[in-house]
Amino acid sequence: MKIYNPISGQKEGFVPGGDEVKMYVCGVTPYDSCHIGHAMSYVIFDVVRRYLEFRGYKVKHVQNFTDIDDKIIARANELGIPAHELTGRLIDEYFEDMDALNVKRADIYPRATEEIPDIVRTVQGLIEKGHAYEVSGDVYFRVRSAEGYGKLSRRDLDEMSVGARVEVDQAKEYPLDFALWKAAKPGEPSWESPWGGGRPGWHIECSAMAIKYLGKTLDIHGGGQDLIFPHHENEIAQSEAFTGAVPFVKYWMHNGLLQLDQDKMSKSLGNLVTVRELLQRFSADAFRLFVLSSYYRSPLSYSNEGLAAMEKGVDRLRRAAKVADDEAQGHPLDAESYRQRFVEAMDDDFNTAQAVATLFDLAREINRAREEGAPIRDARRTLRELADVLGLTLEEEVHLDAAPYIKLAMEYELASAGEEQPASYYIDRLIEKRHELRRARDWSNADKIRNSLAEMGTMLEDTPQGTKWRQER
Repeated sequence: MKIYNPISGQKEGFVPGGDEVKMYVCGVTPYDSCHIGHAMSYVIFDVVRRYLEFRGYKVKHVQNFTDIDDKIIARANELGIPAHELTGRLIDEYFEDMDALNVKRADIYPRATEEIPDIVRTVQGLIEKGHAYEVSGDVYFRVRSAEGYGKLSRRDLDEMSVGARVEVDQAKEYPLDFALWKAAKPGEPSWESPWGGGRPGWHIECSAMAIKYLGKTLDIHGGGQDLIFPHHENEIAQSEAFTGAVPFVKYWMHNGLLQLDQDKMSKSLGNLVTVRELLQRFSADAFRLFVLSSYYRSPLSYSNEGLAAMEKGVDRLRRAAKVADDEAQGHPLDAESYRQRFVEAMDDDFNTAQAVATLFDLAREINRAREEGAPIRDARRTLRELADVLGLTLEEEVHLDAAPYIKLAMEYELASAGEEQPASYYIDRLIEKRHELRRARDWSNADKIRNSLAEMGTMLEDTPQGTKWRQER
């Protein structure tokens, strides 16, 4: 296996540091619903993890939630609710979205607000080592104390200091020094520290959590290309300064960004499509195929036409993967060469585009062999196995009469007359409402939703990965 190293600019052989692959992926800042730009990244790293496990590696996967920052505080104030209530609701929504996209859950999901003692210890350690300094309750990192600062983003510190648009702050020793700890402002959530009440800076959260749960050196650290600078550059500087271990990360992986009308899709630009809006129109498999048909480091342009084409592609794979009987005669179709092609593609820096092409070639060969009357059961099993590595379920879409679900949703003010959505949309909203009711300890109404859905043939199953539903008639 080879993985592209942005520091060397070359693909390098993958050699993990121990018996398990230590993998950290930067998570969301939950101040609004998850959009498909986020989903693209988490689908990609879900496949990275799935493939590593397919190749026999044990993976320890950690993904954080940055559940306190300026945007969260501003949105909570706008809604008139505590910040923790906003983030709690959106984190629950995030899990539901990722479950719907068949993204496997990470082993650990640390939240910044629950890791304050370790963050404070990390900041204190950097001060003691001379890499950080305190000014009036704020703590800053000395970027000039970090050897090789700029190596990930390939930027020169002196050039950055001359041309960078850095907010003027007389408290800083150097313009590019960044905040590790922010002094409390009136009305903001804060935690006690040796420097007074305050909250952590963005970058230090990830370093403290990654080191706590994965150790001084990580095998893989993932995120979008927009995180390379300053976030990941600063992570390297403060982590290596704190632990003394170099490198902090052996293999940095950055996915390209999802674009809409030539712009990066983001909340701040207001040009996003939420995961829930996407899944009202297209299947999770179609979205995965859309993402994985492109090289992970390349930008990707979203379009409804592209998703519709992928929906047809999923249908071709689904038809080829249907279980066949053993009545066919002749020489069985051997799919081993396709498995090898798939492995070779994925070993080459997770080239999912070639891996997807291999699945379609195998599907076409299965259809040809079926027409010729050759046994294809084993080949179909291989197709399903390789599709699962890419997180494709190849399950038939469930088509239900939406009317009874709309009626039930309207009882809880989750729908209005005239809405034209598939039944699955209302089922998902009712499940969300049931979660809210259970959190509020309104067991009676929560049970009413479960029982009413059961009467319609929709059975709920609460699992560690979230609530799933299935049709029994």
